[in-house]
Amino acid sequence: MVLFWHRRDLRLADNAGLAAALATGRPVLPVFIFDRDILDHLPPDDARVPYIHDAVTALRAAYEALGGTLVVRYGRPVEAFGELIARLGDRLTGIFTNEDYEPYARDRDPAVAALLGPGREFRAVKDQVIFARHEILAGSGRPHHIFGQYRDQWLARLTPELLAEAPSAELGQRPGALAKVPVVPIPTLAEMRFDGRRLTELPLGLPGADTVRRYHLTRDTPADATGTTRVSVHLRFGTLSVRAVMRQARELNDKLLAELIWRDYFMALLWFYPDTATESHNRALRHLQWRNDEAEFRAWQAGQTGYPLVDAGMRELAATGFMQNRARIACASFCIKHLLIDWRWGERYFASQLLDYDLSQNIGNWQWVAGTGVVNAPWFRVFSPQSQLEKFDPEMRYVRQWVPEVGTPRYVRPIVDHAFARERALAAYRAAVEEAKA
Repeated sequence: MVLFWHRRDLRLADNAGLAAALATGRPVLPVFIFDRDILDHLPPDDARVPYIHDAVTALRAAYEALGGTLVVRYGRPVEAFGELIARLGDRLTGIFTNEDYEPYARDRDPAVAALLGPGREFRAVKDQVIFARHEILAGSGRPHHIFGQYRDQWLARLTPELLAEAPSAELGQRPGALAKVPVVPIPTLAEMRFDGRRLTELPLGLPGADTVRRYHLTRDTPADATGTTRVSVHLRFGTLSVRAVMRQARELNDKLLAELIWRDYFMALLWFYPDTATESHNRALRHLQWRNDEAEFRAWQAGQTGYPLVDAGMRELAATGFMQNRARIACASFCIKHLLIDWRWGERYFASQLLDYDLSQNIGNWQWVAGTGVVNAPWFRVFSPQSQLEKFDPEMRYVRQWVPEVGTPRYVRPIVDHAFARERALAAYRAAVEEAKA
């Protein structure tokens, strides 16, 4: 028997690691652990946990329909696997899973693998990316620091085989492919101290073909509710395969494919530069003197800055767990450049609110906006929130949806003047660069 450990891959179909486990010919017992090392740090109203709970419940039903059992535990992975390994004894020959490149996983996975002892296999398979962390590199053997170079190499090396569907569903239908053990109820949300808050209904399956075909025209239009694919949550938790999403994008929209390539890129960057999760990659800008005004940070969180596009984005985030692409850029830029608030403060707040929160993507994008990252926008670029509004929401349809009081005496005045804030930000960045040179 082998165990298959589900993490960021809450699906039975097109699952590369599960297919590899089933291909051994030994009965596969799938496992999911509600990880207390993660959950204990989340508030009771975190809306991602109900989403995961629903996905795990559906996954168990899918396994039961094939005659198998999904074992679900609540605890710490080392403890849960220690108990499973002891209970299965000599029947267990190994653990299969899919690769995870985040810093926490780099400590967690070897600790679980060590429990197996000699003669048993711990195998992690590439599944959540098309090219793994070490497969697209510059001549130096390190990641490209220019996205265009990474993208071009990615596209040049892409083959149909890399996007092919993993045969996990087919293999799982073979008689005896899945192990069946006594069913233990899935821990309830209440037992894990979560209140079951759900912010929004998520679309099931791949986005519609028309949405994908129009993506390059609508991705920067906040008022268009169907302007983006909304697959980011599915990719984060693996309720859809990245290969399926990539296949559709490759067929219908090159711009969407390029945006999905960023996902591979940021995951590779975080693997090679794990310190970027907590530090600016640009060492010179580690000297930047942030203002970190807590009252202004709270106003930004609440969507009360007096800048309509920023306020609309922050209110959408709080209400739905989503924020449209262009609004994310405007909100992050305002927090960093206009208020001179440490990008890590904003990154942590987004981490607490986004349903699609993904560490590598969030870190990569916040450091890009801050100008501090491995790949970044120029630090001297300071977006005008008003210009962004006029360009991307000229009729203010998005703004009026989320900031109905705009244009009335009830709407707050801007908490900072754009021209003043721009010069203050540039001065702070220049000072950091000069200090680093000294």
